[in-house]
Amino acid sequence: MNLKPLGDRVIVKADEAEETTASGLFIASEAKEKPQSGVVLAVGAGKPDKDGNLVPVPVKVGDKVVYGKFGGQEIKVDGEDLLTLSHREIAKRVAFVAQHVPDTQMTVHDMVMLGRRPYMTWGVTEHDHHVVHEAMRYLNLEDMRGRFLNQLSGGERQKVMLARALAQEPTLLLLDEPTSNLDIRNQYQVLQITRDLCREQNLTAMIVIHDLNLALRFCDRFLLLREGAVYRYGGAEIFDADALRDVYGVTGSIVDVQGQKLVLIDDEEKETRS
Repeated sequence: MNLKPLGDRVIVKADEAEETTASGLFIASEAKEKPQSGVVLAVGAGKPDKDGNLVPVPVKVGDKVVYGKFGGQEIKVDGEDLLTLSHREIAKRVAFVAQHVPDTQMTVHDMVMLGRRPYMTWGVTEHDHHVVHEAMRYLNLEDMRGRFLNQLSGGERQKVMLARALAQEPTLLLLDEPTSNLDIRNQYQVLQITRDLCREQNLTAMIVIHDLNLALRFCDRFLLLREGAVYRYGGAEIFDADALRDVYGVTGSIVDVQGQKLVLIDDEEKETRS
């Protein structure tokens, strides 16, 4: 699944779900309760229903409430309609980490500094340098600030992209399959860093990811989509044999191993033989 910035999500305020018929993305801050900031996971893919409509789902995202409508061309963040804002103002609120990291001859420092572009006028300020250095320090990138991106490993480049997003000082992070091209060590590091960012910097992250075991380990809330409609939303309890069968087309179960939930998929050939 490819996550498009500010699109392809159907999210509504929980206590307004029955009254809301719109589909799309709307982010506001009028939550009656303020849950802990954390990682929200969106998984599952599909197509709109036979009438071309998406189905609203109640979702709480950190201290935000998210819902919206595309037909009326309205997408809001903290009560502000994004479509009335400039790209510069949007980038101050929402940061996007793409699935593919550029393999280019740009230094780590300069790439992270691009995160300050929404705030720049005539040049780079002392505050811009401070924010960039703090972002690199947080991601342990200070020792490689002068290295080019095409000299780094995939995991190191992904951390640079997280640092650039952090330098934007956003309230919402959108990540598109951030672990898809990484080895197991870097997968765990990137998601651990993302979760720590959310909890320590009071951010909210929405991630598209296909590895359910990584999702169950690092994410707080889950949104499953099936054929363009919302199948389930909630905590880890939404994963069961029915969800694995209906959304992913596999037979399996959820087990607890040393306090961690894991997805175990049955042997398909064995199932067929029996």
